[in-house]
Amino acid sequence: MTQFATTHTAFDSVGIKEDLQDTIFTISPTDTDLISSLKRGKASQHLHEWQTDALAAATTANAFIEADDIASFPALTPTVRVGNRLQISRKLILISDSLEETDRAGRGSEEAYQVAKKGKELKRDMETIVFANLAGAAGSTTVARQMATLGAWVKTNTSLGATGGDPAYTSGVPAAARTDATAGDMRAFTSTILNDIVQQGWTEGADIDAMTLYCGPVNKTKVSSFTGIVTKNYDISTPKPSAIIVAADVYVSNFGVLKVKANRWMRERDAYGIDKKFLSLAFLRPMKTVKLAKTGDAEKRMLLCEWTLRVHNEAALIGAFDLLTT
Repeated sequence: MTQFATTHTAFDSVGIKEDLQDTIFTISPTDTDLISSLKRGKASQHLHEWQTDALAAATTANAFIEADDIASFPALTPTVRVGNRLQISRKLILISDSLEETDRAGRGSEEAYQVAKKGKELKRDMETIVFANLAGAAGSTTVARQMATLGAWVKTNTSLGATGGDPAYTSGVPAAARTDATAGDMRAFTSTILNDIVQQGWTEGADIDAMTLYCGPVNKTKVSSFTGIVTKNYDISTPKPSAIIVAADVYVSNFGVLKVKANRWMRERDAYGIDKKFLSLAFLRPMKTVKLAKTGDAEKRMLLCEWTLRVHNEAALIGAFDLLTT
């Protein structure tokens, strides 16, 4: 292949326009299944409180003689007062005024684009926080307030490794995180573990049929490989295509049917059975964009919310912990 030495080619030309598509592509996941499906409520203080109660144990000794004279009355059991701390979560944006005036590919306003992006990041942070194992903290002028997350709430219906420990509450607030088992006491997630916590929950009064079992991707795959799953269904409108079914989206236990979902933002070592009627979010300040004072040739924005996780009654939830992550 040859060309004349004087041929003017694209390699020599000056002024060729760049070919930049007017689109921005991202595959970063933005699904936040749990917090997006929870009800919202209003908080009015930095410590948000509510009450729980339970009925007395059933007894076979409830029989009395005719005309019995009542000489004394048993003490009544008061309600239990529990609560959670509100924490402030935020994202910050600083954009020069000069940048905002330029012509950019893929977005009109740089500010609007960044606000939308940071809003998605904040939601992902919130989902990750809810599934974490963090104790509640009152905070101070130098330490941020922090809510107690699911790991510090669930303590009644649990299965954990030998060196793991359920959390305890201080004055109704989970002030200490769950004790994670050491690496040597991590266990493979099995149907025996799941059946155990399901039975515990049902005995306490939990509604197993209303639960969604949340697992990380590794343990979602392990649930799909449990032995004893009779049917794996795939809904297709036309029976012509063939499908290889390797996933279980429901688990039929002796005490109810759980939906099974993978969650990107939770710890792989944990699995939670959640009845969403018993979880909600409470906000002192709902998510909003705040325009900060202008001090130079740039615009400042802050996305902020002040919020907490409200666990209405933790005995309505189940948890398997200290699970192998591979």
